Amino acid sequence: MRNKKVVVGLSGGVDSAVAAYLLKKDGYDVTAIFMKNWDETDENGICTAEEDYKEAVKVANKLDIPYYSINFEKEYKERVFSYFLNEYKRGRTPNPDIMCNKEIKFKAFLDFAFKLGVDYLATGHYARIGTDDNGNKLLLRGLDNNKDQSYFLSQLNNDQIKNVLFPIGELTKSEVRQIASNIELPNANRKDSTGICFIGERNFNEFLAQFLKPTPGDMVNEDGKVIGKHNGLIFHTIGQRKGLGIGGDGEAWFVYGKDLSKNELLICQGENNPKLYSNRLIGSGFQSPCKDFIRRDFSCTAKFRYRQKDIPVEVHFLEDDRVELVYDDVKAVTPGQAAVLYDGEVCLGGFTIDEVYRDEERLLL
Repeated sequence: MRNKKVVVGLSGGVDSAVAAYLLKKDGYDVTAIFMKNWDETDENGICTAEEDYKEAVKVANKLDIPYYSINFEKEYKERVFSYFLNEYKRGRTPNPDIMCNKEIKFKAFLDFAFKLGVDYLATGHYARIGTDDNGNKLLLRGLDNNKDQSYFLSQLNNDQIKNVLFPIGELTKSEVRQIASNIELPNANRKDSTGICFIGERNFNEFLAQFLKPTPGDMVNEDGKVIGKHNGLIFHTIGQRKGLGIGGDGEAWFVYGKDLSKNELLICQGENNPKLYSNRLIGSGFQSPCKDFIRRDFSCTAKFRYRQKDIPVEVHFLEDDRVELVYDDVKAVTPGQAAVLYDGEVCLGGFTIDEVYRDEERLLL
């Protein structure tokens, strides 16, 4: 790979650092770029972007590779954060990491990288790139089942993955940490980032309340009886148990729906309550990393949340870009989240969940 030019997204974390190291070790001409997408301090006065950049600079200096910083704050707020807020306004639970990959890392950043005349873009994702019988690129699960991030990359198209490298996709997290330690990377023991993509870990309710005005209302059980009060529907999600503040006798309480017209949070008792389970969903916005994907009815497996076990599903493509999945009972399937389809190791694509049903009864949202 001598003279093959690659831009690697260097985030300040250990995964992208090891990815950059492996690329250089394999003979690539490596340039690191740090993406700055958010520039506000958290409740402790810490700017996550500033801290991450300092770590990225240390890594680039250690590896002796050139580095640059590029600002995508405008694109992030327009394409990701506005979507994030709009979904919460609708009572849904969005997945900003998927949108961030789709619109920032593999669109705004990818476009910028290839204008530099490079051959490849690389990131520290736990995923792999394969090829089909015709030589077209495929998105594959990462080798480490516990860290596989193909779920978050599921809505990329084939053009977005065909010149992408995932250097750590064949490794486990422990192997990545060991490599970082062996070569004495400055962030070898830095903890993994958590929280909202590029924004970091925050007091979520306080953060959300800065942008959306919460409206308190009633928590209502299956019989229509008011059991308590909620501070705002935006703070709750389907299947939630913690943070409801309901005591008393009997089994634990769970959120099974939201009635937006009445501003009511719908709750039920018992983790096996039928109200928590669905066997059908309808979504929209399907995108596939597979070239020339044929939209037809078929069977495969799916995930409705990250790290969920694979669920056998029947797939039906409907009119108006809608997709229906039919499956055996699954708990807490949530509008706004992603349904991601798999054929073995191959990620077939994903879409946003819009409607959730138990037989013909639709979850209120």
